[in-house]
Amino acid sequence: MADKEIVRTERAPAPFQGAPYNQAVKAAGFVFVAGQLGLKPGDKEPVQGIAEQTEQVMQNLRAILEEAGTGLDRLVKTTVFLQHFDDFAAMNEVYARHVGDRPPARSTVEVAKLPSGALVEIEAVALL
Repeated sequence: MADKEIVRTERAPAPFQGAPYNQAVKAAGFVFVAGQLGLKPGDKEPVQGIAEQTEQVMQNLRAILEEAGTGLDRLVKTTVFLQHFDDFAAMNEVYARHVGDRPPARSTVEVAKLPSGALVEIEAVALL
């Protein structure tokens, strides 16, 4: 069994500023997705607004998970990083629409700063 397989899709942003990481890695029956920002593929600046950024993040996660052969319905753990915890309710409303009635375990933390001035970043682990 291969120890890990790299996942890459053009339907989600490439690693931030060419940094040494991958969009996702498949290993041990899981897919580990790097933190996603509210960036459209090819853009350098996030879309405007917390709800819009969260929607784009979830679209990016969906695209990467589909490329890996799984989907948002197979999420087991997410970590949400918020620039401002006051954005929690707006982020949560969009997030809830995408994770369905059996959401993953989740941690949500406020951070000092996110790349590109983003308001939200979400990383994820899903079953294959």
